[in-house]
Amino acid sequence: MLPAMTRMVGLTGGIGTGKSTVARMLASLGAVVIDADAIVHELQAPGMPMLGELAAAFGPEILLADGSLDRARLGQLAFADAELRKRLGEITHPTVVREMARRLDAARAAGAPLVIVDNPLLFEGRARRARSDPPEETIVVYAPAALQIARQCARDGVTPEFAKQRLAAQLPIDEKRALATWVIDNSGALADTERQVRELHAKLTARA
Repeated sequence: MLPAMTRMVGLTGGIGTGKSTVARMLASLGAVVIDADAIVHELQAPGMPMLGELAAAFGPEILLADGSLDRARLGQLAFADAELRKRLGEITHPTVVREMARRLDAARAAGAPLVIVDNPLLFEGRARRARSDPPEETIVVYAPAALQIARQCARDGVTPEFAKQRLAAQLPIDEKRALATWVIDNSGALADTERQVRELHAKLTARA
């Protein structure tokens, strides 16, 4: 269990819901944010062992001319094939979870009052099986599936069909919303999202 002085809360959502936006808002309010996606990027940088594993599993086509990872190509391969998606998880998740655990322990040791564990796969089970003390309190950043698709198309330049493939690889956002302790509805104006985040942060720190 976490010491009483530190409160750990899981943050998740779906692609296109605006989870990263909410994480940045929480960080600006003083929360320590452990970002699984950012850790993945660090571990997949040129020269890191994980990048070599990925190239061996998916082929040199996932590497750009400068030797860095072509994330768009890797995503296309993984989202289109369940077996390749499973292999991607086998390569990335154990190392990422270990690094998240290390950063969480460091935040606890430093006496951080509020730690946000930002993990897009929080409800998919991998993180829960990998740690003995997963977040019992969770925040889901919500936007309806149609808006998730529209945001992907506008942001990433993908087709609606590919955006739907991405969504199909994740637990549906309505199911995540039903599992959450708190929900931040990011389907409207940014100012409304900011208001919700401020109010929730005040509740979390008041009880920390």
